Formats: sequence, C-alpha cells, structure tokens
Amino acid sequence: MENKYVGYILLGVSLLLIFNIFSFNSIIKEMGGNSVACTIDDCPYHQSFDNMFFISIFTIALLVIVAIILIFTKPQEKLIMKTKTIHKKPEKKKINTSNLKPEEKQVLSLIQENKAIFQADLIEKTGFGKAKMTRIIDRLEGKEIVERKRRGMTNIVVLRE
Repeated sequence: MENKYVGYILLGVSLLLIFNIFSFNSIIKEMGGNSVACTIDDCPYHQSFDNMFFISIFTIALLVIVAIILIFTKPQEKLIMKTKTIHKKPEKKKINTSNLKPEEKQVLSLIQENKAIFQADLIEKTGFGKAKMTRIIDRLEGKEIVERKRRGMTNIVVLRE
C-alpha cells in the first residue's frame, strides 16, 4: 500500500477520533455537573477529565501531522535491477592495409569475407604453399590483425577483436 493511502486512512481515523472525543467530553460534562457535589474549578474529577481531553487532542494532532506527511511526501522510487546485461556489439575497427603486401591483403580479404577460415582452406583458395601461408599469417598476427586458433590438426584464422 502506498504512503499516500495510509495517510488518508490515518486522517480519516483521526477525524473519527476527534468526533468521538468531543462527543464523550460533552456528555461527561453534562453528567458530571449533575452528579458531582463539588464545583468545576476545584473538583479532581473534572480536572482529570480535562487533562485526558487535552492529551487525547494532542495525540490526535500528532496522528494528523503524520497523516499529512505521508500524503504529501513522494514515495521512494523503486530500484529495478536486471540480471541480464546488454552487450553492445563491438565496433568494427578499421584495418590499415596501406602497409600490407599484396599477398597479405589477399589473405586478409578472404578472412574478412568468411569471418573465420581454416588455414588449409586459405592455402587452397590462394594457391600459396604451406610455408608461405604460415609466414603471411605470422606477419598479420605480428601486426595484431588476425589470430590463429588451434583446432585439432589444423588452425582456424580469425580477425582479432
């Protein structure tokens, strides 16, 4: 239940209590004046009821203040924590190909087209020998453009992130 509604309920209860206290106080004064032999000023009976009346009014005033505070204060915002994190796609970094040799550019374009490719497939598509392909990939790895991942008896070549 929101604070605002609790405040309205407290305010309603306070109004009912005020009505009851004033009703009982007037009834007691009517009955007390007829049945007690002492005067109103020096009678302990009347003084105790007057004290109880003021204490009751003070208590209800506190209830009204709390109700008003609850009605007019903003409730705290709920903090919602999601466990699922959203990963942004990493931006594709531009590869500077100006200082690459033509065969390195050829191998790089094949890797970019396929995202990941077996080293044996690169050899087959380019027509280069195993040793030459190893040297080309070594140079591209040294420039941190690609990386080799070992898969069984062969390597997969992927672009570096």
